[in-house]
Amino acid sequence: MIDIAELKEEFKRDIGLVDSIKRLNEVKHKWTSKTGILKNLSKKITSIPLEKRAEFGKLLNSLRDFVRGEIQEKEKVLKETQEREKIDFSLPGRKIVQGAIHPVTVVIYEIIEIFNSLGYSVAEGPEIEDDFHNFEALNIPPYHPARDAQDTFFVKGDRLLRTHTSPVQIRTMLARKPPIRIICPGKVYRRDNDLRHSPMFHQVEGLVVDKGIAFTHLKGTLLYFLRELFGKGINLRFRPSYFPFTEPSAEVDISCPFCEGSNVCKVCGGANWIEILGAGMVDPRVLRNCAINPDNYSGFAFGLGVDRIAMIKYSIPNIRILFDNDIDVLSQIN
Repeated sequence: MIDIAELKEEFKRDIGLVDSIKRLNEVKHKWTSKTGILKNLSKKITSIPLEKRAEFGKLLNSLRDFVRGEIQEKEKVLKETQEREKIDFSLPGRKIVQGAIHPVTVVIYEIIEIFNSLGYSVAEGPEIEDDFHNFEALNIPPYHPARDAQDTFFVKGDRLLRTHTSPVQIRTMLARKPPIRIICPGKVYRRDNDLRHSPMFHQVEGLVVDKGIAFTHLKGTLLYFLRELFGKGINLRFRPSYFPFTEPSAEVDISCPFCEGSNVCKVCGGANWIEILGAGMVDPRVLRNCAINPDNYSGFAFGLGVDRIAMIKYSIPNIRILFDNDIDVLSQIN
């Protein structure tokens, strides 16, 4: 009978002398390879008397399990030791990089804070809208280009991804009576994709409805807001424009806060003005669609692209940078 207990003690002596991966591989080859001790013991089972084979096989399996378990445990310990030895504990600890708020979110928070100081509340609505709230109630007729499938994402059931946050204004006017003073931040969707446009982007729209609201209130509000956002030295320029839901309407530009009259400014291209938002007096037909009598009430509305504001504030040349979530880029901005 082969003395399995003696072989086990021999293995213990071998594994006890192991102090490196190289030495462990030598022991592993000696005991577990095709020419190793365990393999040779398996071959000798036929030389064992028949009545002793079951006992021998049981002892051999026990030895095999013990050898493999000890080798695995030793390998784990040696690898952990190697990893610890790679670390130079005399060096300063690695700085843990904290997360930061996304620049688009930062701008949204700034805008909300400014308008909260003016008494505005925040209103929200669904991103999947119906035709009435997104188009019809806003005086956008069926033949308007915005209703074309090339400009709008339509989904099943005559629903669509909202093309602006103006439906939130409609829902607010239908649910509440004037006076109303709200801003509507949120994501909107249009079939547009280039260096300065994304199929999904962020908007903030504002709405005021009350008695005696005039264009001068709109101008004063925007002047205060934009100077709080970009600096006290900012000037405004209103250019006549057209929007279906406001009359009169205007595009609003700000004097470039970066170039100071330089002709090589990368932000404004030397024009010294930057188009920043659209605004106007709420069209009386929109008020009627929301059961508000335009003979008693008037209002103004405005809307701006938050992503564009972020690009201007942080000199970002490509809108895709805002959506790539590159930690190195975002950490620089923050």
